[in-house]
Amino acid sequence: MLLTFRLGVTCQMSRFLSRSLMTASTMYSKDRLPDMSEGCIPVHVNDVRDKLREIVGVSTNWRDHVQAMEERKTLQSLLANRQEDLPPRRMKDSYIEVMLPLGSQPQLREKYLNVYSNVRFGRILEDLDSLGVLICYTHAKSESLRTSPLSIVTALVDKIDLRQQLISPDCDIKLTGHVSWVGKTSMEVKMHMLQLHGGVYSPVLEATFVMVARDPENRRPAFVNPLVPDGAEEEHLLKQGELNKHRRIEFSTASLLKMAPTAEERKTVHDMFLNTLDTKTVSFRSRVLPSNSVWMEDAKLKGLEICHPQQRNIFNRIFGGFLMRKAYELGWATACSYGGSRPYVVAVDDIMFQRPVEIGSLLFLSSQICYTENNYMQIRVHSEVSDPITREHHTTNIFHFTYMSDKDKEVPQIVPKTYGESMLYLDGKRHFNAAVQSRNGQSRSL
Repeated sequence: MLLTFRLGVTCQMSRFLSRSLMTASTMYSKDRLPDMSEGCIPVHVNDVRDKLREIVGVSTNWRDHVQAMEERKTLQSLLANRQEDLPPRRMKDSYIEVMLPLGSQPQLREKYLNVYSNVRFGRILEDLDSLGVLICYTHAKSESLRTSPLSIVTALVDKIDLRQQLISPDCDIKLTGHVSWVGKTSMEVKMHMLQLHGGVYSPVLEATFVMVARDPENRRPAFVNPLVPDGAEEEHLLKQGELNKHRRIEFSTASLLKMAPTAEERKTVHDMFLNTLDTKTVSFRSRVLPSNSVWMEDAKLKGLEICHPQQRNIFNRIFGGFLMRKAYELGWATACSYGGSRPYVVAVDDIMFQRPVEIGSLLFLSSQICYTENNYMQIRVHSEVSDPITREHHTTNIFHFTYMSDKDKEVPQIVPKTYGESMLYLDGKRHFNAAVQSRNGQSRSL
């Protein structure tokens, strides 16, 4: 079902929208998923990163990283010259289950606990990022090689859809996933999170990540094993992965940084502008904030992180999951301050990793409310790094989060004042509509 939204809908419609966002079926139902769990031995969540270090052949000791990276240069000759030279894989070849035994290990529970005595979603983002990389290494593994010559990194978090507002800290969690689509040098990974309730694992979230393979020095793309479907369900997933690829290209092509807004979007911006004019002066310079509204420039928070070695990944850059956790938490704080109540994350959408973050960098995070509708807030978090020596600044990530206030009433409407803010507003509206349509089983369109 495709939902159409209008500003100023009734509270009854808002409640209906809340239930739809949290319980609607996603792109494909659990019943259509192929069962790949037979013979799979679950991995403890604490062992995931150790397995990654073993695959790549790096030490846990920060002081050994230079030597380890030098040794990886010798693996260049092990890379395939063509994808056709690599043996094809099935989806179940990369299937992995990871256990997060919160119910039986109280000491592990402390790491995942938030101030409301629920599971910290930021920690789940870290685990999903590590699991996605491990799944791709499993897909591309070679029985004859002890150390993988590939450098596999997260390129994009396509989407994460949540089916539950709260995650219990007292029940075991299971993360599952496998490669669902493969290009020449990239892989799409489908992951699911389930939690044990009453002896049955219930779905909590569904995530789609895109990973890229590069050479041992992470300088150029590297080929990965092709993927062959086994059965109708896997054929469906493979076709869906191809559709996802084209949808991402279309979404990027229509970016407001590349193309002008549509006629409908231009009308939306103009109507908002007219609504802020002072009726007494009728001047372009006299702007009045409508009731129950907030200027966009007044709805932001900023943060700073010093990138220490403790947050490094297996390639001695800052761990992508850490970046997602810090961005999510800053976005959550922004939503909490703006809405005046506890917010719940509904969807994570279109996180692009534009460049790696080096250890020793200063990481600047800026969180902005860019679109609101009923009791929902679309938040954009921009991250950039600064080299403290050269003082150069570079954008590393743009994060998009959809939050829902726990109050059953509208949050203040966000109002842009400048043209640049109006583009942020339209971009936020696009991401919000895309997230909603995705959760209701519709292809994401503009």
